[in-house]
Amino acid sequence: MRYSREHKQETHDRIVKKASVRLREKGAHGIGVADLMKEAGLTHGGFYAHFDSREALVIEAFAYAMDRSMEHWRKLTGEAAPEKRLALIAESYLSALHRDNPGHGCSIPSLGAEIARESAKTRKAFAGKLDEMIEMMTNYIPNMPRKAARKQAIATLATMAGTMLLARIAGSSELSDEVLKVGRDSALDGAKREPKVAVKKVKQN
Repeated sequence: MRYSREHKQETHDRIVKKASVRLREKGAHGIGVADLMKEAGLTHGGFYAHFDSREALVIEAFAYAMDRSMEHWRKLTGEAAPEKRLALIAESYLSALHRDNPGHGCSIPSLGAEIARESAKTRKAFAGKLDEMIEMMTNYIPNMPRKAARKQAIATLATMAGTMLLARIAGSSELSDEVLKVGRDSALDGAKREPKVAVKKVKQN
C-alpha cells in the first residue's frame, strides 16, 4: 500500500516526538531502534523508510526537544515585562516538576554528557541548537550591551543545566531540593544582576 507524502510526514514526526521523550528518559543509548519504533506503533523494518541511520533520528529527536523547550519559554514569558523574563525561565526550569519529568524537559541535563561523546556531526547539531537557546536568553536581557548580555545568558544557562543535573543525581530527596534551591537562587541573582557601567577615569590637574 502506498501512503501519501502527508501521511509519511505525520508518521515521521510521530517517531521523532516519541523518540525525543524516550531518549531524554533513557539516554542516547538506553533504548534501541526496535523499541522506539514500537513506541510509535510501527515495526522495526519501517525505520529506514524515515531515517538514514539511528544517529539521524537522535539528532532530530534532541533538536525537537530543544525546540519544545524554547517554545515553552516563549509561552511562559509572552506577557511578562522584559526584565522579568529570564527570572521566569529560571524559576520554571529549576523546579521539582522539571526534575521529576526528564522525558518532557530540557535535553542539556538529560543528554548533554552523552552527546559530548558522539560524532562530530551530532555534536555540531547539538551545538547549533544550544547557540539558539543562548541567543534566545540573550534577547531576554534588556538594558545591557549585547556582548555582556550573551555572557550573562551563558552563565545563567550553565547554572540552570548544572543544577538540574546535580538535582537529578541526588534524586527526590532533601539534598536534591537543597541543590534546586541554591541553584535557583544563584540563577535568579544572575538574571537580576545590573549591568556594570564603565567609569572613565578623569585625569586630575
